[in-house]
Amino acid sequence: MNINEAEQQALLQGLSNDARILYLLGIKPSCHKTSAKSEPLNYKTLLQLLNGKEQKFTLGRQLNSLIKELLHVGLVSFEQDVELNHSFNGKTLVLPLTLMKADDYSRLHLQWQSMHISWQPDSRLIQDLAKLMGIIDYHFTEQELGDFIAYWLGRPETNFSQFQWTQKFVFNLKHKRLAHGKQTVHKVGQQLVQAKAGIVADENAKKLVEKYSKKNQQSSDKN
Repeated sequence: MNINEAEQQALLQGLSNDARILYLLGIKPSCHKTSAKSEPLNYKTLLQLLNGKEQKFTLGRQLNSLIKELLHVGLVSFEQDVELNHSFNGKTLVLPLTLMKADDYSRLHLQWQSMHISWQPDSRLIQDLAKLMGIIDYHFTEQELGDFIAYWLGRPETNFSQFQWTQKFVFNLKHKRLAHGKQTVHKVGQQLVQAKAGIVADENAKKLVEKYSKKNQQSSDKN
């Protein structure tokens, strides 16, 4: 089984060996080559894989903990919005790094840094990751970027590569797009899309326009 440079860099981060085994032997083999989606998670099968001759893992929450490790370093994300304190059994993962070519973003893995006030996400990577994660509207506001920077400025001990910072920002955008109660004009499926400048007429407005257009036309005919 081949892994690319982006996956290798992520696997070399602070992961437990069990999390690496779960990714390499339990999740990646079922990954679709074009969509980068895994088969729905089957806890029974994954527990058997991880335990081998031992009974090290017996609970679903132990698997959840390993999957959260993989989420943290960007090796996986969920296809749909998921409550992290609930079971992941039956959920589908996306493996965004599997579709990265060896020379696409290698430079973004080379330099690690803490967050700084003038940080910007990589513009090309943010588009590619958004497509992989099914984010319809990946354009962001200065406020969204500022909120992200402000949050991580308060954690100066955290160091990531530019690839990982951009990836975290895309995850943050996805969470916002799927958030309930966000003010917006357009809703596509479960995602909330930022309103663009212009006039959007809803069905009620259209009916009112048609109604009074007919009345005006009738008045003109009588005159």
